[in-house]
Amino acid sequence: MQLENASGIFTENTVIKSVFLAREVKVDFYLPRNLKDTSLLNLLLINDGQDLLKMDFESILDKLYVDKSISAPLLCVGIHCSADRKMEYGIANKPDFLGRGARASLYTSFVFEELIPFIRQKFAISSFNEKAFAGFSLGGLMALDIVWNHPEEFSKVGVFSGSLWWRSVDQIEKEYDDDKHRIMHQQIRNGHYAPWLKFFFQCGNMDETRDRNNNGVIDSIDDTLDMIKELEAIGYNKETDIHYLEMADGLHNVPTWARAFPEFLKWGWGMTIS
Repeated sequence: MQLENASGIFTENTVIKSVFLAREVKVDFYLPRNLKDTSLLNLLLINDGQDLLKMDFESILDKLYVDKSISAPLLCVGIHCSADRKMEYGIANKPDFLGRGARASLYTSFVFEELIPFIRQKFAISSFNEKAFAGFSLGGLMALDIVWNHPEEFSKVGVFSGSLWWRSVDQIEKEYDDDKHRIMHQQIRNGHYAPWLKFFFQCGNMDETRDRNNNGVIDSIDDTLDMIKELEAIGYNKETDIHYLEMADGLHNVPTWARAFPEFLKWGWGMTIS
């Protein structure tokens, strides 16, 4: 169904019946109106698409285009989560210590075998200039997992307050070790450098209050900075390949991510990448 609006953004929502997820998946589309040349169109998939509605994502995009802060046309696709979010989002190759993320591999299959083919058919686009993925919290972890394990498909990833703590052993257990049991960090460490990949990480100093190693830095920031170190260790340049946004007053909520998202979009599709 096309949504009525007065901005320069065309919006439409639909439902995809997924065989892999055995449910209907709500999807929202956002793209510039009167787009004549689709050859340079970029695809941005966004987990937790229901949060885009809360942040008035249409207005965020419209302002960036009007201000010419975005130089490349984007087809943004907000994928709504299900009630089974903690099972569908996670890391496809390994659930966490409580078995969460057990359906993440099915979600990955949905993205590649159902969602992207649906998008290409709907908009009559055989290929995109580039593809990127983004997400919030656990949705950010899922986006990073998909991009990291399918670098041939993507060029960028945006992780907002990412659940990078995702671990195979509970942190309260005696044997827990940051270097051994954070699953995504292990994936990066054991992975391979893909020179075209770019990474955007956002954290807020008020994301949480936990500080498991008592170093005066909250866990979400520690986990993100450690992730950046892992990326640097296998060849990524902190200055050119990775953008880190730390917000002093940032909370783990939609209003914070709404303030951060324009920086991600300008970083990824503005006049220059910094």
